Amino acid sequence: MTTAPPTTGPPTTPPAAQAATNTAAPPADEKRALVIMAHPDDIEFTCGGTVANLADDGWRVSFCLVTSGDKGSKDDTLIAWDLGRMREAEQEAASKRLGVTECIFLRWPDGFVEDSAELRATLVRVIRSQQPDLLITWDGYRGFNHRDHRTVGLVALDAAFPLARTPHYFPEHADEGLGPHRVNTVLLAGSREPNYFVDVGRQLDRKISALLCHASQVQATREELSQRMRKRQSEAAAQGRIPWAEGFRRMTFGGAGAPSRTAALRAQAKRDPNPKQTDPQAAQQPGTADHPPDRKEH
Repeated sequence: MTTAPPTTGPPTTPPAAQAATNTAAPPADEKRALVIMAHPDDIEFTCGGTVANLADDGWRVSFCLVTSGDKGSKDDTLIAWDLGRMREAEQEAASKRLGVTECIFLRWPDGFVEDSAELRATLVRVIRSQQPDLLITWDGYRGFNHRDHRTVGLVALDAAFPLARTPHYFPEHADEGLGPHRVNTVLLAGSREPNYFVDVGRQLDRKISALLCHASQVQATREELSQRMRKRQSEAAAQGRIPWAEGFRRMTFGGAGAPSRTAALRAQAKRDPNPKQTDPQAAQQPGTADHPPDRKEH
């Protein structure tokens, strides 16, 4: 019989042992993106279109899920361990729809993620192993929301800067062949103050297909999801916001390359003959992050 992991503490198997290790330097022409989120389906709801764009543009995209969402159901007949494995399978299926290369499941208990040295070490290890040019994670500063979202966003940002790039933090990683790595661009999803927008209009069908893979969480049909998304994007356009865009808070730490698809910003600039700022990537605009229909849980 398989022994279920604890439900209120760190996983019994050290998270570092569960994350894939890659000590080889990526090819010079390969761009890498790493998405660190709290639960399966967080990515598809907040940045699924952006991920699909990156994959289409030739980026190697990896997902890292800190929990497996093992509390995300009101069905009291489900065992948390079984629910977690179900949601991992859903995430794997969704990832294939978006062109993702790899999913890493750390299996921390859902709802009990803490800002601890252990989690910081784990995420630094993932960053040093995956060697991303771009990190996407939750905006941990966006106000009240699921505690795991807040915590994962804050810890992932700390892991990217300054921890992962500094050799004196977690020097034991060198024993595994992992050295410091500089993440130069971070996109914070779910931000209340987005300043970077990605046009995902061409990815609507793929985003919906990925969302529908999360059958334990998404009850709507494809047509219902499509109608709700179109309604919200029509409202955004009517209010002068960018339709079909996913919005982020963009942070850079120098020498960075950002996703190439920023046509939404250029289109917005053409509609506004007298923009207040000349740099479209720095333009402050109303939030347009796509918020699809509510899920069952998270």
